[in-house]
Amino acid sequence: MRRLLSSRDSDWMHKLYQYLRQQGMPVSVTERGEQLELWLHQSSYEAAAKTLIQQFKDNPELAAEPVQQKPATASHSTSLSFSLLKQSGWLTRIVAVLTLLVFAAIQMYPETILDTLKISIYFSALPYEQPWRFITPVLMHFTALHLVFNLFWWWYLGGRVERSLGFSWLLALLLFCGITANVIQYLFNGPNFGGLSGVVYGLLGFCWVYSFNRPTPLYLPPGLIIFMLLWLVIGYTDMLWVNVANEAHLAGLISGCFAGFVVRWLNPKMRQLY
Repeated sequence: MRRLLSSRDSDWMHKLYQYLRQQGMPVSVTERGEQLELWLHQSSYEAAAKTLIQQFKDNPELAAEPVQQKPATASHSTSLSFSLLKQSGWLTRIVAVLTLLVFAAIQMYPETILDTLKISIYFSALPYEQPWRFITPVLMHFTALHLVFNLFWWWYLGGRVERSLGFSWLLALLLFCGITANVIQYLFNGPNFGGLSGVVYGLLGFCWVYSFNRPTPLYLPPGLIIFMLLWLVIGYTDMLWVNVANEAHLAGLISGCFAGFVVRWLNPKMRQLY
């Protein structure tokens, strides 16, 4: 790999990356400190890549020009599937698959799955002798809407974290935010609950604090954050038509914000951004 250039302007770098990819250049972008670095995967493309970069510097609007559309083919669905996979990592996919399998199992054996995966079979005793129960409630969803909503946000937020920081950091966040949300929900309302919502709010809080006032791949639009916070508040008003694990949402958000402060201070090395 060859480093072609570096810049602190994330918007400019992203546009340059998009332009080069449109032209078929095998490039990627990584972060080092406050610098974004553009890398070329194959040295044989170096001369062509440098020519395109100079063209882009002379006319940055090139990235906004539409790419010539090709006739629709069967490869379109393959390209879409590849794009979705590229937005995730192995842990993101594994948790999504397990969640889908558990949802299917609940439709067939609801009592068995609930008794096996809920945080405790008692209302007044945490499962210290069966520690897996502290996390397994995140896999349980009881309606299709609940499942789709949580998997969408898990894929979007979890995938971003895993691609940027790696498998280990996402696993740590899943366990920390999931267990915190589950325990708090249990203490307030008992053991009969489930879902990834607490983890989703944990990832939201993590990305929010980690990227606050600085450009990172985990930056979230303010509108998205406001929407999720409003949804959390509405859950406490009993205006929704479904039962909401409010304490899990709030505990997940707070634990995620705390994790964001800690990881921001630790400042782990970023992986490939795009």
